[in-house]
Amino acid sequence: MNLQTPWQAIVSGLEEEGIRYVFGLPGGAKHLYDALYDSPLVRPVLVRHETAGAFMAMAYARVSGEIGCCFGCPGPGVANLAPGILEAWSGCTPVLALGVRAATRTYGMGAFQEADHLSVLRPITKWAMTVERPERAGWALRRAVSIATTGQPGPVYLELPADIALDAVEMPEYRRAERWVRPAPDPSRIERAVEFLARAERPLLVCGGGAVLSQAYDAVEQFAESLGIPVQVTPAGRGIIREDHPLFAGLVGLYRTEYPKSVYQEADLLITVGSRMEEFQSGVWHYFPGQARFVQIDIEPSELGRNWVPDLAIQGDARLTLEQLTAAALRAGIGPNHARLAELATRRAAALAQVEADAADDRVPVRGKRVVRAINRVFGHNTILVKENGAQDLWAYYWPYYQVLDRGCVVPPAEQTAMGFGVCGAIGAKLARPDRYVVCTTGDGAFQMGLHELPTAVQERAPVTWVVFNDRALGWPRWTQRTALGGRVIATEFTATFDFVALARAAGCWAERVEQPGELEPALERARRANDAGQPAVVDVQVDSEEHHPGFEEFHRLR
Repeated sequence: MNLQTPWQAIVSGLEEEGIRYVFGLPGGAKHLYDALYDSPLVRPVLVRHETAGAFMAMAYARVSGEIGCCFGCPGPGVANLAPGILEAWSGCTPVLALGVRAATRTYGMGAFQEADHLSVLRPITKWAMTVERPERAGWALRRAVSIATTGQPGPVYLELPADIALDAVEMPEYRRAERWVRPAPDPSRIERAVEFLARAERPLLVCGGGAVLSQAYDAVEQFAESLGIPVQVTPAGRGIIREDHPLFAGLVGLYRTEYPKSVYQEADLLITVGSRMEEFQSGVWHYFPGQARFVQIDIEPSELGRNWVPDLAIQGDARLTLEQLTAAALRAGIGPNHARLAELATRRAAALAQVEADAADDRVPVRGKRVVRAINRVFGHNTILVKENGAQDLWAYYWPYYQVLDRGCVVPPAEQTAMGFGVCGAIGAKLARPDRYVVCTTGDGAFQMGLHELPTAVQERAPVTWVVFNDRALGWPRWTQRTALGGRVIATEFTATFDFVALARAAGCWAERVEQPGELEPALERARRANDAGQPAVVDVQVDSEEHHPGFEEFHRLR
């Protein structure tokens, strides 16, 4: 007889599903964590705040290609998961959130920490369910995993009432979920796309986060190389191809630099795969190459035509669609335009040289562009970049100031850009790939929203390096106040703040402050050596708050 409580059944199911970490913190002693005590395969990661646990689960999922898992106690614990689940929802990332609900026998009577969790989380999950009968715990977990990973991925929420969760009953044998089910494209639409390619002289492929979630690395590279088509990415699409690849042509929208901008604007065929082309990626929907036809590829039918209306919409998994499109185009005799590729190579080389010179700026305070270039040089290959989204650390988005040198080595926030995501998520990324360096670029505002997790990194032996772009302000809102509001600056400057170096050292991290450009690379070298020795590191760089990439200012003139 297989007598188990629902929590024991859930833990057994997590083992079968290959879920190795639960990011969260325990509440009631008997719920989930007592069952985890007996598991040789699933390890709890004790965070300092539940939101951080959801952020770590999302970053873990992005890097590992598997499901991230987090946990919240009743009431405020589950509510604290919401910002991280919202970020995962926005980024279509498979995260399993587990929670405890007030006991069934007292629910509705004002029980301790009673809350309607489902009403909070249903709008920002693919599926949310309360397990009402103990023997259905395994079925519910299997269903949650399947939904989280099938079609367009996303977060799911599963909760157990406090009383039912502890009832030992005979459990059905757990069956591993059917996962990563992906639709193939309509062949007739592939043929129409080939016709578009045959007529195009300057086609361009733009990859979003859906291409990364599809693990379409080989498919993107083969498409680009076989047909001679440059590749651009959204922030979520970074890492789909090495950024030192000769056909990589930078980022789109807010994040574009001069060479990517010219390649994008001259395109006569724009193919997007796995991207909604939201406000920041599309330049508030103004940055469409005027003469281009538009092919949109997406796994989710509701995304097709959501913003720009495509000339051809293809529903399909990114990897499967690009594989079939490449094969069909080659059968039709389509190949590289070598004259165009030579011209692009010349322009690309000039862009690289210009940025290298620009990033050598040795003025004080230290320029953000110099910081990201130095990170690239010191950490090099085998490094996962985890990003926040502030005014100065935004330089990490501007290629080629920073170049992603290996596939799958970027963890961006999604469109919600919740502050603290990267600071906390870096720990999840490191646990997913302990063999790689993990560097988080963050402003001082976002760092303060996640620095409570520094001891978590020490405790979990997750040696991450956080590079803080410190301008003692919420730089992006302050810039807006200065430019759009005529200098009416209020509540965006930190007149009192932490000594980040002292705080990091107190938590057990290596830490150093940088004030001069010449101090930067030696400090990063010491941080890397600390990581090699198993110690997390913080480099607090005093940066210039006034300089922004011209693309930043151009974008804001459209809003």
